[in-house]
Amino acid sequence: MAHIKYDYKVLVSFCEAAFRKFGFTEEESRKITDVLITSDLYGIESHGMQRLSRYDKGIGKGLIKVDAKPEVVFETPVSAVIDAHKGMGQLAGIKAMELAIEKAKASGIAIVTVRDSNHYGIAGYYAKMASEQGLIGFSCTNSEAIMVPTYARKAMLGSNPIAMAMPADPYPFFFDSSTTVVTRGKLEMYNKAEEELPSMWALDKDGLPTVNAGEVLENIVNKRGGGILPLGGFTEKSGGHKGYGYGMVCEIFSSILSMGLTSNHTHINGVGGTCHGFAAINPAIFGDPEEIKAHFSTFLQELREAPKAVGQERIYTHGEKEVESVARIKREGVPVDVKTVLEMKEMADHAGIDFKAYFGELPEVTDYHSLY
Repeated sequence: MAHIKYDYKVLVSFCEAAFRKFGFTEEESRKITDVLITSDLYGIESHGMQRLSRYDKGIGKGLIKVDAKPEVVFETPVSAVIDAHKGMGQLAGIKAMELAIEKAKASGIAIVTVRDSNHYGIAGYYAKMASEQGLIGFSCTNSEAIMVPTYARKAMLGSNPIAMAMPADPYPFFFDSSTTVVTRGKLEMYNKAEEELPSMWALDKDGLPTVNAGEVLENIVNKRGGGILPLGGFTEKSGGHKGYGYGMVCEIFSSILSMGLTSNHTHINGVGGTCHGFAAINPAIFGDPEEIKAHFSTFLQELREAPKAVGQERIYTHGEKEVESVARIKREGVPVDVKTVLEMKEMADHAGIDFKAYFGELPEVTDYHSLY
């Protein structure tokens, strides 16, 4: 895949300007941008700047309501349901986790669910919000149906990622994973690069393995059948039923508890309807938070020091790679796929943003058709 590297501060400025042009306030633009750029800094290209053009189109089609404000429609001391009213997922997500954190600090634990929202970026961003305040954070979201249940031939669940973060030294535990083999965004990156998918990632409309990313994406959009396999793959023997089950756990905490749309009913007839789930837990309800943190940190270090397989030099714990990625990318620049850059330029031209003021002249690129 061809990439161009940009200083992350330039991408932040451009992204914030784009969302202001879309009609969001300065503060809203800052929040949305922070979620997107955090993804790029973590090296999760599929959920970063790659999504900008998709949001622009979603706003243009009326899928995303710029002026929508997330509203608490049900609440107890330890829970809440928020209706996003078709607003930007990042704004509903941040409000929901802030509320969960507030309640967990007061009551020890809190669960907040969101309905009628849109794509909210990486699930881990919201879990990290809690861990940065000394809490255990959990986040999940459903999405347009892309996961084919074990032995089915039609997508019925979303990528349904689950994320968890917990304070530890020298860096926090941070786990964020889709419950599908890969995300839709990953297929979009392969499609842009015109590369074949690895085998056993996806199924065609008949429920048979395929390596054609474009075909799978088109089938997902047009509800023709097929989609992406759950974690574990094609059969119960390989563990596919486990990924399917994890996806259901996510669905319960997002669409079911919020009384929102399940994945198979989202993104139909111009309605998004994505749902999210959040939880925050104060370790103090189990004892001394610092002692719990130290106990966990010891275990993580023991994992890193476990005997290594032949030929392996390092064992990672979840969160280490993200910390190292942020430092490296801030130093070396954010790699952005060339086709994503062209999407950004055409979106900028369409919105009246001076692309050159941020990125200068584009290098010569041939054989790329219009992507806007």
